[in-house]
Amino acid sequence: MIVYVDMDDVICDYTKFYQEAKKQRPEIIYPQSIYGFFSNLKPIDGAIETIIALKQSKDYEVYILTAPSIYNPLCYTEKRVWVEKWLGYDFVHRLIISPNKGLLIGDFLIDDHIEGNGQENFQGKIIQFGSKSYPGWDDIKNEFGLSF
Repeated sequence: MIVYVDMDDVICDYTKFYQEAKKQRPEIIYPQSIYGFFSNLKPIDGAIETIIALKQSKDYEVYILTAPSIYNPLCYTEKRVWVEKWLGYDFVHRLIISPNKGLLIGDFLIDDHIEGNGQENFQGKIIQFGSKSYPGWDDIKNEFGLSF
């Protein structure tokens, strides 16, 4: 089964870094436009371990599926650098950057949004990270029957 996992606010803590950047430099309207924004995001607790466990499972083929920031053309490179740093070089081959997630075919999409970047057209099951049903990575581990 194919599993796509979003990056921002699912694997890495976009919102926290965004808020900190706004406090430090309130004159910048779009902090995500600053060089280094995406490559310096911190992972969300449990994300890295769960994604690696999913990949190691024989039942799932895991990809990172993230939308680009229109405010930072460097985000394509920075997201790729982030993936290699935190998930390893093998995941670089599993990185998909697309503004329309509904174009991809798969069984699961783990995302914090259920619409906005084509999620509403995704044909598989959407697991909304941060929702009441899936507030954190422990809940995702349970959904996929992972234990570690």
